[in-house]
Amino acid sequence: MKRFLIGFAFCFLQLAAFSFCSGDEPMPAHFTEWKAETIVDKSEIDRTGLDAWFKSEEISDDVFDRMWLKSWKEDCPLDRSDLRYLKVLHRNADGLPQCGEMVVNTAIADKVLGIFRQLYEAGYRIERMALIDNYGADDETSMRANNSSSFNFRFMTGSTTKISKHGLGLAIDINALYNPYVKRKSDGTWHIEPATAEPYAFDRESRTDIPYKIDHDDLAYKLFTEAGFEWGGDWTSLKDYQHFEINLSL
Repeated sequence: MKRFLIGFAFCFLQLAAFSFCSGDEPMPAHFTEWKAETIVDKSEIDRTGLDAWFKSEEISDDVFDRMWLKSWKEDCPLDRSDLRYLKVLHRNADGLPQCGEMVVNTAIADKVLGIFRQLYEAGYRIERMALIDNYGADDETSMRANNSSSFNFRFMTGSTTKISKHGLGLAIDINALYNPYVKRKSDGTWHIEPATAEPYAFDRESRTDIPYKIDHDDLAYKLFTEAGFEWGGDWTSLKDYQHFEINLSL
């Protein structure tokens, strides 16, 4: 009986190890319960290799449950297969490796994954990267937290038929608080999103006191535009400094 129990325990551990790993590549422990903003010890990254920390996956039931009636609305015309869940590492405000997550369109998943890997390897800082569903899919709340995100199904402002780039998973916002949306209204006043970002909205070209500032010298700008994305900071009717989008026929 004792020998049987020992054998059973050994088999159980082998099965657990098999489910824990993929091929010959050791998988990091955090992959079993990936959670944005989890700080990762460098020794764990060294043990597994960096490839294990950058993954594009189908939308699982658990992820879809988080998105349901938040970033994913009932009138969303996309299928789950049209989207991918990205797991990435990024450098947080203190420069430490941190888990990030993002849902993007399947058509750009590999491209975006590669960009985030290059940003990580360059030490580029992104304060946090969590699904917007953690903020009730509310853009203002997410931006105030300086969150970086992508998919959030919605129509363009003033339209009930034209889906926004974020609604297609084809737009990405980076360090949103410090790179706000800025538009001059007809009465001469300014509309700024998030509303708390006014200190970072003006005279940006000459300023060096804005953390996480995206401009033409910024690495995120260079990598995204080289990959075919358009930067909202180059627009003339308004500025959306956090925003990168790509035009694709889906």
